[in-house]
Amino acid sequence: MALDDIRRKFPLGTGKFQVEPIHAGYINQTYKLTGENSYILQRLNKNVFKHPETVAKNIRAAADYIYLHDPDYLFLSSIKTTSGDEMVYDDEGFPWRLFPYIANTITVNKVETEEEAFNAASGFARLTKKLAGSDLTLFQATIDRFHDLRWRYEQFDEALTRATPERKEEASNVIRTCQSYIYLVEKYRQVIASGDLSLRIMHNDTKINNILFDATTRKDICVIDLDTLMPGYFIYDLGDMIRTFVSPVDEEVKDVSQIVVRKNIYDALVKGYLSEMDSILTEKEKGLIEFSGQMMTYIMGLRMLTDFLNGDIYYQTTYPKQNLIRARNQLRLLDLLAGNG
Repeated sequence: MALDDIRRKFPLGTGKFQVEPIHAGYINQTYKLTGENSYILQRLNKNVFKHPETVAKNIRAAADYIYLHDPDYLFLSSIKTTSGDEMVYDDEGFPWRLFPYIANTITVNKVETEEEAFNAASGFARLTKKLAGSDLTLFQATIDRFHDLRWRYEQFDEALTRATPERKEEASNVIRTCQSYIYLVEKYRQVIASGDLSLRIMHNDTKINNILFDATTRKDICVIDLDTLMPGYFIYDLGDMIRTFVSPVDEEVKDVSQIVVRKNIYDALVKGYLSEMDSILTEKEKGLIEFSGQMMTYIMGLRMLTDFLNGDIYYQTTYPKQNLIRARNQLRLLDLLAGNG
């Protein structure tokens, strides 16, 4: 099924559109349709999101709640098809959905300023706050155990037993570093078991490029990429912001010495997050802010190393050992966050 055939399933009229691919993210295929009105057309990766109807159901439940309680808040839900469905399925079974394009907005791929860090963090926190009164039973996990550190360590252990001798030798130093942080798994287990964390609707993928900024003022406009909108804990969202905001370079960098923790960015994002969540989080939850960054950095290092040991079957790679370099870089950042740098 061609893009034009998919487009015709949505109520877009007969006007012509210029189609431009958007190369962002590892998971979905995204296109901008530019015409009299512009839109974002996206193919959801069914190999990652095994139950795409759950993704659509969660987003619709959140949209309905926000529309009822705060209709002025911009929540970017999908446009239904001409038959009233949330998505269109192509011949290969991949679901497609359509979103409005918000004019005069931009995304950024790297945090450059304290203002960006503050605004993005407050934007993600605001979404959680807006959904604070929603019925959690209306939401389901779109990826099971997505940020469950215990399970991710089990996957790492299993990959280690199956990996080829060559891959284990190449990754030996990174493997040892991963194993040295196993105490974070036990702390995570204790934190979850304690009941000190409240389950809330979280974004669960809080990279800076999942916020739309006003192109002129650079204020946050709305949160995007809601595929992982589901029940979770604040440590997932705040921790992922710490992981992805504080270093001036990301996990793709070849020179590990470029990885540093910018304390001013760290402080700004925490301040931004608490500007919305301070009255909602308990004191015990606030005491886990530092742990959140370490935990989420560790979980991504584990996932990237696991993929390398498994033969690079999950994350897209463009050169040999890319996942190993990604894992090494995440663990270097973890060293710095944990005070071991």
